[in-house]
Amino acid sequence: MTERVLVIGAGMAGLWTALALAPTGRQVTVLERDPPPPVGGPDEAFEHWTRRGVGHLRHSHAFLARLRLIIRDQHPQLLEELLAAGCRDLGFEGGLTDIHKRDYTPAPIDADLAVLTSRRTTLELILRRYVERQPNITVRSGVFAKGLMLTPGAVPVVAGVRIETDGAVEELAADIVVDAAGRTSDSVEQLRAAGAGVPEETEDCGILYFTRHYRLRPGQAEPERGKAPATGDLEYLKFGVFPGDNGCFSITLCVPQVEEELRKKVVDPAVFDAACGQLPGLTAWIEPARSEPISRVFGMGDLSSRWRDFAPNGRAAALGFFAVGDSLVRSNPLYGRGCSFAAVEAHLLRDALQMFADPAARLEAYQRRVGSELRTFYDTMRDADRSAIRRARQALTPGYQPSLRSRMRTAFLEDAVAIAVRSDVELFRAALRGFHMLEDPQAWLKRPKNIAKVLGYWARGRQRNAEAYRPKAGPDREEMLNGLGLSPDLDVQRLAQADAGA
Repeated sequence: MTERVLVIGAGMAGLWTALALAPTGRQVTVLERDPPPPVGGPDEAFEHWTRRGVGHLRHSHAFLARLRLIIRDQHPQLLEELLAAGCRDLGFEGGLTDIHKRDYTPAPIDADLAVLTSRRTTLELILRRYVERQPNITVRSGVFAKGLMLTPGAVPVVAGVRIETDGAVEELAADIVVDAAGRTSDSVEQLRAAGAGVPEETEDCGILYFTRHYRLRPGQAEPERGKAPATGDLEYLKFGVFPGDNGCFSITLCVPQVEEELRKKVVDPAVFDAACGQLPGLTAWIEPARSEPISRVFGMGDLSSRWRDFAPNGRAAALGFFAVGDSLVRSNPLYGRGCSFAAVEAHLLRDALQMFADPAARLEAYQRRVGSELRTFYDTMRDADRSAIRRARQALTPGYQPSLRSRMRTAFLEDAVAIAVRSDVELFRAALRGFHMLEDPQAWLKRPKNIAKVLGYWARGRQRNAEAYRPKAGPDREEMLNGLGLSPDLDVQRLAQADAGA
């Protein structure tokens, strides 16, 4: 008998789940509370698509190589449609420095190290239309998932979803229920109330996200890649430019939570643009003659990392139920891995369902393989967040002096690793493989040949490596805040008072 699958949520996680399961012959129904996309193309979707369930719909997005390769190799028609809609491949060669280019020889792996980028609304629009054309997938919009149909117990059994449509309540039976409803889903709370033990780890990411979209004016092109970086980390502010589709691009500024004055004001478009104007790598992008803003500043807070385990100690906590995307693993959007995580999880779910018929074995295999595939990336992001939170607080601590160990670590990263990667094409390739989730993000630096090269560049010294250093990414904190008409001292005083009270 054909298995019936209900997927809660038609965001990226839900769509990738449906697409991964479609070739298996299962009947998949995707339940989405928000309305369908408007008729028309990418601009109509960006302007008019209401997606209450996707708080980051109009923030910067890109598909890392891990996800792009899934599309290229398993859904080539989808890739063609994404590119036809204006999505862009940012290839390996575009990231080469002038030093790299002097002796660059293309390698086969270079074709795999590309980013697929556009506005999130465009990516989701084209993906959804592609999914809806699959013969055994049905997407129902305007459907609110009221709750799981389950039998309580030490290991609850899920048998469907209770839904509400236009005020009418209906029960939909299913063999498999997949929660892809994201960070606001309450399915795990329902399972716990029914007796399931589902442990989780949660940590605050320590930042807030702010994004504004722009469009190039007729006849204008994006600025040429220059020395000034278009992405950077100033500790009190992180920034990046994201080329989009159809002449659009976005700029995202990430502000630490402790920088209250800056994060309260940067949502003002004038302040946002003024901050960008102080960053050398962004000024050419927002020149009035080159581009114009096409959106307000979108803010996003309540950012946290979360890892849930639905098979603690290798034993299934529920039967007939799986979580994909932010319902299972939630990550800091700063690293751009959320969509890739969801797609990888969807395909791991497909594999588990194909390998086993027993409901417990399916969940146990799925959770085990998610840990094997994604845990190292999650841990690396979590550790980076912890470090960023510490540095942001230290920047507000008068007279703070880093320890010798901290200074040595910073010197190794800035004067050895970064310089080596900007100078050696092979090391650049190796580092990108980790960035793009094609291997453990720290594996490349553990290989003897690579670490020897890195140490060799460090031994050369700053003078001999001078060409590989980037110019200063932006002003120091005091200069930036003064330039924006803000007080650099208020948050310093606030943090000191909080620490004294603690």
